[in-house]
Amino acid sequence: MRVIDVATANSDILAAMEIRPPETSAGLGAPRGAAETAAGSTRATPRRFLRRSARAVGYALAGLAAAFGLGFVVFAVTVSLTEIPADPRADAIIALTGGRDRVAEAVDLLAEGRGRRLLISGVHPRTSAADIRKLTEGDGTVFACCVDLGRTALSTAGNATEAAEWVKEHGFTSLIVVTSAYHMPRSLLELDRALPSVRKVPYPVSRPDLNLETWYRHPTTAKLLFGEYLKYIVARFAHQAPQITATRVARVGGDAAR
Repeated sequence: MRVIDVATANSDILAAMEIRPPETSAGLGAPRGAAETAAGSTRATPRRFLRRSARAVGYALAGLAAAFGLGFVVFAVTVSLTEIPADPRADAIIALTGGRDRVAEAVDLLAEGRGRRLLISGVHPRTSAADIRKLTEGDGTVFACCVDLGRTALSTAGNATEAAEWVKEHGFTSLIVVTSAYHMPRSLLELDRALPSVRKVPYPVSRPDLNLETWYRHPTTAKLLFGEYLKYIVARFAHQAPQITATRVARVGGDAAR
């Protein structure tokens, strides 16, 4: 019969029951579970960044859309509340072509002595002064002495350039600006650029069929206002961008001089 060494057996049992450390990964001594968790966290970091970035971009776009929509509402309401001045007077009058009502109102202002001379800007090359006089039923004597036709302007910016040359030629210091109510903000923007030192008196003309006071009820009028709002934003940005660039260049030059 084999005799079992109790002490040795107990020692073997204890050795078998001994708790061993978990297997390491890549022989670096780090627990495998911890390494897998770290790898998963590393993979999750780019995804979390992308989600946060997408959310931030979404918020920014929503904010821009809200600001753009609010700007349009303010623009439309401002246009709808525009009123004709009670007693408009200036050195001269300028009418921006684009409708019979604009020119007719300007001719009436000239006949009333509201200004000494009238420029009708943006006249088609084939249109004569006689044609305009018949269309507006204006006084032939007034047309003969005091009405000038500008034929070079093809846009609102062109109107402003044409007006600037005419104003400087005659030495005028103030202008009554006659154009449609919805066109007035952009017209004044362009005229302020071309004639910053000349006083402007807005004289908005509104066709009754446009229903500007209730523009939100009329899709055609709302579409017209929205289109003009887009043009106004583009024109405003076009004038501000060079100013911003010039300011930054001046700052950089100043810093370099220091």
